[in-house]
Amino acid sequence: MTSIENLKAFDPFADTGDDDTQSTNYIHIRIQQRNGRKTLTTVQGLSDDYDFKRILKALKKDFACNGNIVKDKELGEVIQLQGDQRAKVQEFLTDKLGLQKKNIKIHGF
Repeated sequence: MTSIENLKAFDPFADTGDDDTQSTNYIHIRIQQRNGRKTLTTVQGLSDDYDFKRILKALKKDFACNGNIVKDKELGEVIQLQGDQRAKVQEFLTDKLGLQKKNIKIHGF
C-alpha cells in the first residue's frame, strides 16, 4: 500500500509564526467601509508607552473629525477615526511622534 503525501492537511495561508514578531513592530493604518460612502480609519500597533487619549485628542482637533479608542483582546488599544485619514495619520505619526516611515504600513483600497 502506498501513502499519498499530498493530501496532508496543510494550510498555505496559515500564520507561520515568523510574521508575528515583525507585525508587532509595525503600526497598521487601515480603512474600513461603513454604510454607504462612510469610512472608518483605524490605527493599531502603537506601543503602550504613548498616551492614547492625548493622541486621539490631537488627531481629532487637527483633522476635524470624531474618534474613539477601542480595546481589543488580541490587538490591544485601537484608535478609530471617522473618514479616510490614512495619509494624514501617517504624517502626524512621523512628524509629531517621531516614528519612522518604514515602520508604518497603510492598508486599504
